[in-house]
Amino acid sequence: MMALGETFFPGFIASKTATIGCRVTSDGGETMLACGIFIGESTNPDINSTPLKMGSDTGLFLGHITGLTPNTKYYVKAYASNAGGQALGSEINFTTPPTFTDNDGNDCEAVMIGDQTWMAKNLASIHYRNGDPIGTTTSDISSENSPVYYWYANGDYATSVTYGLLYTWYAVTDSRNICPTGWHLPSDQEWTTLENNLGGYLFAGSSLKEYGTNHWLAPYNADASDISCFTALPAGYRPAAGGFALLRNEAHFWSGTESETTRAYERLLSASSYSVTRQSAAKNSGLSVRCIKD
Repeated sequence: MMALGETFFPGFIASKTATIGCRVTSDGGETMLACGIFIGESTNPDINSTPLKMGSDTGLFLGHITGLTPNTKYYVKAYASNAGGQALGSEINFTTPPTFTDNDGNDCEAVMIGDQTWMAKNLASIHYRNGDPIGTTTSDISSENSPVYYWYANGDYATSVTYGLLYTWYAVTDSRNICPTGWHLPSDQEWTTLENNLGGYLFAGSSLKEYGTNHWLAPYNADASDISCFTALPAGYRPAAGGFALLRNEAHFWSGTESETTRAYERLLSASSYSVTRQSAAKNSGLSVRCIKD
């Protein structure tokens, strides 16, 4: 008897990556040989594409499919095989979100998580939507009431290519808009919705963080799966008094929601934790930004 497999619909789809897989519900009374998916840009991918093996047992198997083309429809069909032959799951399809440009013209990827669409990379724009430049300084700004600044993570221009820039809350909430047209700074509630889409804040950190230690501090981050394709990166933060802290160890993301007059809510991800921490930060601190689609 053939094994029984189901095609797992991808819940996390980025412009060039998706988390997808198969569920094998029965081995058919025979030793399993393989299970996985067929994926292609036309119907009947089992005829027109090469199988991607994901496991050889019963259960749910998920993995990142990379190298996808933005704004493209893909067809997927699961397979499960044993000595009795190969069984196919039902065919499903999904469309990758298009890329877009930030206020500097940098190409950005998007990721769909539940009903939300987020930037799939930390913001690195030094201009507002209307073209005005965002200021920067090397000085202590702890005495400034509403400083509108950005900094390179760790004070090094090269880090911005990977980790994005750090911004004060005043910069990210300026009426000239730091996010490109069609996007906005997420509210505290929108961050909570993201966490809930990933099983709640206690475990969502693992799903949000980039896998491995290429950018996160070794030997930590062993819990990270990046199953969401959000690929959070740890740019650390900049205290208002100057300097930089915790590059490769922590990711700090602004929300647009005040917690008190001089502070606003943020989300913290740590290399040594699988949770997401909701806390407040001084508005003149420098934190990372992920925009969310309107």
